[in-house]
Amino acid sequence: MTALLVLALSLPCVYVAPSADGAAALAAAGITRVCTETDLARREPLATPGTAPRPGLASPTRAPWVVANGWRFLRQPRAKYAYDLPVGKALLALAEAFAYEVDAALKIDPADARPLAEMLKVLTALPSVDLPGVADFAVVDDGSAATGEVMNLLARRNLLFEVVQAPSPRHRLNVRIGTPEYPREQAADPSAFALKIRRQLTDDQRTLRVYGSEVVICRLAAAAGRARLHLINYGGREIEGLRIRLRGAYSGGDARVAGVGALALQDRVVSGGTTEFSLPRLTAYAVIDLQSVR
Repeated sequence: MTALLVLALSLPCVYVAPSADGAAALAAAGITRVCTETDLARREPLATPGTAPRPGLASPTRAPWVVANGWRFLRQPRAKYAYDLPVGKALLALAEAFAYEVDAALKIDPADARPLAEMLKVLTALPSVDLPGVADFAVVDDGSAATGEVMNLLARRNLLFEVVQAPSPRHRLNVRIGTPEYPREQAADPSAFALKIRRQLTDDQRTLRVYGSEVVICRLAAAAGRARLHLINYGGREIEGLRIRLRGAYSGGDARVAGVGALALQDRVVSGGTTEFSLPRLTAYAVIDLQSVR
């Protein structure tokens, strides 16, 4: 697949409910890739991204429940998807679809047309790349809801995995629910199951770690000395000083932050085969392109 085709598939079509205001909003914003209601009906519906209260948990100290669709995209990357979004959620949905390079349609509120158009311009101006997603281990997909929920927890904890149909020799760790090592009874508690996998992988062997937030989910793609890191902030509030650690030595790379522009990475440290840096400001989305240090 060419880089230009990847970019085209990663930019969704947009739909607003039929009305003079909706059509005018799209036209004024300059959004020309418009989809129809029929097109939306043929696609798989997605959850509205963001955070949601955890049922039965009222404590303000609890970690927020992140609603994200990345695990679904990893599970079915060639499917066609549709978002039905309330006002204020269009940018987050666009960030998800772009980061995972999926074919998505966005049904938006007319009020989101202009900010969405501005972000589409930013994404269109990014250098085109065709890089594979990075994975530290594999999850063998049996199609079950239990495996899907495990994938959901793994993705939310920034544990990078590849979805496979059979154990892969590319990875020393292959997670297959229903085996003696990964009994189905353990998978009934996806949070504890994800922690077990993290301990087996070890934090030292993780390609990516995020410090300072439980609501930022990343996607990392890399090959041939190049890397692109997507950061999606599901929390609804800006974050300052987010710290990232990557395995490997990387140089260069400003962060392109939605609604802000280019920001220099701060406090970069390259040592012991890892690179750490801080992002001074993160809105809903940022993308960082990096080069390996040779």
